Amino acid sequence: MDTRYFSDKVVKWYELNKRDLPWRETIDPYKVWVSEIILQQTRVNQGLPYYLNFIKSFPTVRRLASASEEEVLRLWQGLGYYTRARNLHKCARQVVNDYGGAFPNTYIELKKLAGIGDYTAAAIASFCYREHVAVLDGNVFRVLSRVFGIDDEIKSSKGQKTFKKMAATVLSRKYPDRHNQAVMEFGALHCTPKSPGCLDCIFSADCFANLHDLQASLPVVEKLKTAKKRYFYYFVIQKGKSLAMKKRALKDIWHGLYDFLLIEKPRPTLVKTLVAEVRAQVGLEFYEENMTISSAYKHVLSHQHIYATFIVVHPIGSKWLMNEPIKFYSSRKISSLPKPVLISKFLKDHQLL
Repeated sequence: MDTRYFSDKVVKWYELNKRDLPWRETIDPYKVWVSEIILQQTRVNQGLPYYLNFIKSFPTVRRLASASEEEVLRLWQGLGYYTRARNLHKCARQVVNDYGGAFPNTYIELKKLAGIGDYTAAAIASFCYREHVAVLDGNVFRVLSRVFGIDDEIKSSKGQKTFKKMAATVLSRKYPDRHNQAVMEFGALHCTPKSPGCLDCIFSADCFANLHDLQASLPVVEKLKTAKKRYFYYFVIQKGKSLAMKKRALKDIWHGLYDFLLIEKPRPTLVKTLVAEVRAQVGLEFYEENMTISSAYKHVLSHQHIYATFIVVHPIGSKWLMNEPIKFYSSRKISSLPKPVLISKFLKDHQLL
């Protein structure tokens, strides 16, 4: 296909088919930035209510910068990939402290901010400041690969160079903002991963993938590794209506969120073995006849499958508290703590909130 006509066609399609989304009604870099961070690894229909809630709670970058990390993580709860939330918070403070509360207005300067890489910097620079820089996300990779027949693996160094060159070649010089939005929207709505709308596509007569029946083969993406299995055994320590919880401090999933006393095993383990271990290691004592054991919960992450069992116990004494960075919280306080979705689901299922 002739690259000269690509931008005009896709922008025209965009004007007729684009979704009505709140971050498209503004060129405020703060709002655009929040939307782009939320939409990383998150579908629009899932991310939209989070975006609206975030902007309502933190209407300005200064308000976000002044919030506690716990407040930010609580609003982020359920979106996953919590590093995004921590970087969002860090970046807000960086903008306030180093840039006087105003986002930089160039791609190069934006990349210096925490959590802002090539894609996000290009999105903000082009959408808000009309800088001539192309965005590259999964939708853009797919559209360019299929239309122009690019078969380089998208994450390889060669592939990155090829796609960057093509994206820059077809980018509209006059309207880089609309062009970038258009290509991403076209990939999201029309040139989808499965069952793309090739029959009524604006590029059907020239698209390499359509002409060679390669829609299922392009773009070329390296296969994901087999997900790791992890077995979590949570001891839910209950005293009256309060539960003992702790903040996850290890550099692992859910860093900074709250969960229960955890024993992790490489394979399924008998509860009696776990009881003996928690008594020996933590000094936690309880009557086994009053212990309740949940059915197994499966929680799927991108590269991990968590199999969790919750063991509810009522402690005898409090000496064990000296051995763990853990304390009791009321149900009201627990409801306001940032927690993994897995923990929230258990609490809801067992009416503990």
